[in-house]
Amino acid sequence: MLITTTRAAALVARYQEVRGLTEQLAAPLSAEDQVVQSMPDVSPTKWHRAHTTWFFETFVLSRYAPGYDVVDTAYGYLFNSYYETVGARHPRPERGLITRPSVQEVAAYRGAVDRSLLELLAAGEDRPQALDLVELGLHHEQQHQELLLMDIKHVLSVNPTTPAYRGREHTAGEPSRPTWTELAGGEIAIGHDGDGFCFDNELPRHRTLVLPYVLADRPVSCGEWLAFMDDGGYEQATLWLADGWAACCQNAWRAPAYWFQVDGEWHLFTLDGHRPVDPAEPVTHVSYYEADAYARWAGARLPTEAEWEHAAEHRPVEGNLLDADELHPRAAAGESMRQLFGDVWEWTASPYTAYPGFGPAPGAVGEYNGKFMVNQMVLRGGCCVTPPGHVRRSYRNFFPPHARWMFSGVRLAEDAR
Repeated sequence: MLITTTRAAALVARYQEVRGLTEQLAAPLSAEDQVVQSMPDVSPTKWHRAHTTWFFETFVLSRYAPGYDVVDTAYGYLFNSYYETVGARHPRPERGLITRPSVQEVAAYRGAVDRSLLELLAAGEDRPQALDLVELGLHHEQQHQELLLMDIKHVLSVNPTTPAYRGREHTAGEPSRPTWTELAGGEIAIGHDGDGFCFDNELPRHRTLVLPYVLADRPVSCGEWLAFMDDGGYEQATLWLADGWAACCQNAWRAPAYWFQVDGEWHLFTLDGHRPVDPAEPVTHVSYYEADAYARWAGARLPTEAEWEHAAEHRPVEGNLLDADELHPRAAAGESMRQLFGDVWEWTASPYTAYPGFGPAPGAVGEYNGKFMVNQMVLRGGCCVTPPGHVRRSYRNFFPPHARWMFSGVRLAEDAR
């Protein structure tokens, strides 16, 4: 296979790595596991594998591979997610009804598209737009790797036998007291700095004013959350936003998602199965509404995304990210501003809106982020199932304030006194 451009050669290696990891993540799952949709927000594993393949076929091969014929014309309807300009799509809440194509046929689909895409890269033609779309597709697939693990966790959790995705013994962490760091703030720059890949919602880089603030050096722990629960945090309406209190009552929230009691003791469901709650590890699977209520109970607040990015400016982008030996938040270790990256996505007080001067990309890929800029809140930092190399200081994740099936947690902030 002759590859004549440096960038194309690098993309070949990266393409094989990313696509291979998706298959590794799906490997522990049976065909029956891969077809279940346990709630409307969850997509079946098989669908994730097919959708990410459809992305490369639709946006790269169909446009840039001479004479390319799609593998199956029905896949454009079955595996389109939300790209209105591409065509009609199967309803999201009904993805679990797609028993066919089979898991084996989806594997064959992935293989066929992989061969065609690698042939296109091997041709070595200078097509910057095609290479840009391949790179976007790889980051898109990394997002779906995280979603695959989030979603299968929910799928397995509703099985009465509480099966594990894989088995690993848990070692309890050592509790630590949080410390607080005062940061001066000022007129700062946030947004992507132009070095390497970013999504369009991280642009343009711009200046904003951040007043002096104080930030906790680690996320809120399960032990601290238990104190909130013991103090009636889920029963005090005065701690909650009106919409949050309505969600709390309607959904009968009394603890984070995946928590349950056994003989009066709190346990939680993990990708390794269920076990007692570890007070030392970061609390996760809490909604924005719960995070905000906890912050109010603690006499603090959530940081803005500008404060979070400012605090992370000179911190290395490393931590407990996707690793087959972890797949769960771990107790804080080390000193000074711990766990900014990895472990849990951290809710911020910032609504997901456009940066000043933002404009979506032209065409269908412009639907990727911009059209969701309403009724969502920003989270920062990545989590224990975010692939390494995917998250950045400027990365803006976003979810509705009631959502909590993702690995979401809380870091507290205060105004400087």
